[in-house]
Amino acid sequence: MVRSTSTRLEQHPYAPEQTGPLQVIAAGAPGSGTSTLVAGLLHAAPAAHGGARSRFVIADAPRPERWALQLAGSGPEPVALLVVDARMGLETDGRRLALIASLLGIRRLLLAVNRMDQVNWREDLFARIRRQYRDYAERLGIGQVSAIPLSARDGDNLCAGSSHMPWYRGPSLLAQLQAMHQPRQTPRPLRLALQPRDGEQPSRVAGQLLSGLPRPGDEVVVLPGARVSRIAHVDTDAPASLVLEDDLPIAPGDLLACADARPEVADQFAAHLLWLAEEPLYPGRAYLLRLAGAAVGAQVSELKHLLQVDSLEHAAAKRLARNDLAFCNLALDKALPFDPCAELPGSGSFLLLDRVSERPLAFGMVAFGLRRAANIHRHAMKVDKASRAAANAQKPCVLWFTGLSGSGKSTVADLVEQRLQALGRRTMLLDGDNVRHGLNRDLGFTDEDRVENIRRVGEVSKLMVEAGLITLVSFISPFRSERSMARELLDEGEFFEIFVDAPLAVCEARDPKGLYKKARAGTLPNFTGIGSPYEPPQAPELRLPADRHSADALAERVVELLRQHAML
Repeated sequence: MVRSTSTRLEQHPYAPEQTGPLQVIAAGAPGSGTSTLVAGLLHAAPAAHGGARSRFVIADAPRPERWALQLAGSGPEPVALLVVDARMGLETDGRRLALIASLLGIRRLLLAVNRMDQVNWREDLFARIRRQYRDYAERLGIGQVSAIPLSARDGDNLCAGSSHMPWYRGPSLLAQLQAMHQPRQTPRPLRLALQPRDGEQPSRVAGQLLSGLPRPGDEVVVLPGARVSRIAHVDTDAPASLVLEDDLPIAPGDLLACADARPEVADQFAAHLLWLAEEPLYPGRAYLLRLAGAAVGAQVSELKHLLQVDSLEHAAAKRLARNDLAFCNLALDKALPFDPCAELPGSGSFLLLDRVSERPLAFGMVAFGLRRAANIHRHAMKVDKASRAAANAQKPCVLWFTGLSGSGKSTVADLVEQRLQALGRRTMLLDGDNVRHGLNRDLGFTDEDRVENIRRVGEVSKLMVEAGLITLVSFISPFRSERSMARELLDEGEFFEIFVDAPLAVCEARDPKGLYKKARAGTLPNFTGIGSPYEPPQAPELRLPADRHSADALAERVVELLRQHAML
């Protein structure tokens, strides 16, 4: 029989090298009839073959992200079954699916031109669609495109021939799938995403088999630490469970690979990114990246270009919208092992998630590691943060003042610094307007620039703490994500978020710089609170009601906060 599979977006059910069922992943533009086609195969295949067991597994991937995930996790050389509505022909959605398949290394595409009954079984329409897809697929590097005209609703050419299309002399869809089942001649290298040990046997490891098959005697390496051993035993019933000759330390996210065909290990790589979320992607924003069982923090460090699906041309972009495909550079919090996705999608594809909710935001396909990652190394300094703090006789930290324009952030921060100076403390105050005269003079006030503005200031404040200083940061910093990123740059207890809370009406009435007046007049776009949102802190270390107390009183509360945490 034909079996149907489905996959949650968070999973990666990669099938290793096998001579079992051929993996067939079906997708199509909305309204193309993909689900009807899959259901028709499920219903008709046993009868068409006398109940004999079929040699393929078919999965319905109704959206681009499902299509990408299923293809990445479907085993070696799956068949990409693309369903097209004969009435609509070649559409952007269909091109996008073919483009994603090519980035995942798919080199054979099976085109099902459905709903032929609704175009009067016209041979010329089918021939045009087939030609258009072959031309597009050739530009993508997909060398094999087989096209079949059919009507999934009525079963024409689904599992048997059709009297309505005597001009078509090729196989039915089911017969074509059966003919495409061929065992892989060249096995792929071993990739096993390791899971934490259960403690029963120190040398036993298990995980998710992404590629290849483990064999006793094979030399293997555990990455990223590059620890080498050999496979002593493989469980026959569970090839993803094996025993090594050595008891190697295993950390979450480690990857076991064959020693003579290792993946690359780096903390920066270039990748194609399919953006899934309704909210846009902002370069520089902190995300969570999951790849082959590992989870690390990541940022899109450079959005190189947007890939136009129809023309395959490159376009400049500062953000991504839903279903956009882009080529970008990513920087990770730590180095991970990976392969080019077109060669090994199991260890070359990843998910980009929201750091707080872990909601999937993008599906990524690694293209190559960045050379700069291999050429940059941290130098161990003899004088560290602790020695600098001791020399300053204080505990360094960041006081991060956030609030609307006009709330009084800079005034309070300035008064706090004066008090700390009077106490003999060594400080540095980073003010939003002042920093934009130098370090951030190239940034505007779009959401993208605001993200980059805070990313840079977060890194600078980290350096100030490394210097042993009490650092005061006075920035609107409207987005929780970037304030959270700044916090995560520092050690526990070194970051104090201080919400200078004044209602919008109060800030607008003060309007010390005349900015609200300009924003209301429409001459100052993207102004926080008017044309751009402000996300107030949910659990700040200190909330200052700036509409009810004087700046001196608020500054004293900040100094008291430092005393309570033994920072002074």
